[in-house]
Amino acid sequence: MVTTQKQLMLAGEMYQPGDPEIRADAARCFDWLVRYNQMLAVPAAERRGMLAELFAEVGEGAVVRPPFHCDFGFNIHLGAHVFLNFNCVILDVTTVTIGERTQIGPGVQILTADHPRDPAQREAGMEFARPIIIGRNVWIGGGALIMPGVTIGDDAVIGAGSVVTRDVSPGATAVGNPARPLAKPPR
Repeated sequence: MVTTQKQLMLAGEMYQPGDPEIRADAARCFDWLVRYNQMLAVPAAERRGMLAELFAEVGEGAVVRPPFHCDFGFNIHLGAHVFLNFNCVILDVTTVTIGERTQIGPGVQILTADHPRDPAQREAGMEFARPIIIGRNVWIGGGALIMPGVTIGDDAVIGAGSVVTRDVSPGATAVGNPARPLAKPPR
């Protein structure tokens, strides 16, 4: 069985990002981003139609404010009424799932892409990715970083500027670098 570099990438295995098929997908996404990011004054409903051209799933009422940046788009799943504010970055080398009614502040980065810890593999240009799952009704404050492989449970809150390196339980409030759950959520 021949496995392509793209198949390896999507499966979260080590892959070569310079592969021609992967580069072509990234180039298509870049062209789409140029068009999308010029649509700031266009109503959200019209932009949502454009999101459906690229994303795996776009729920009813989902809003992504430009400028927006991603690697491929086809690995992004947005639930109904998801809101991404200005300057969000999603490195969607593998699946990113964002549950309904989740609100994501400006400048948030959701990063599935990762790099080997072994220097020889890094020097060879290898990469891998781990999926990110963000539950429903989550609030992520501006400038937060969501790292590869993280799951954030329903109704959780992530403080502005936090770096989320581990899973966050449903209903928890996590803040800081690295993000840690607060003992008692603030009111």
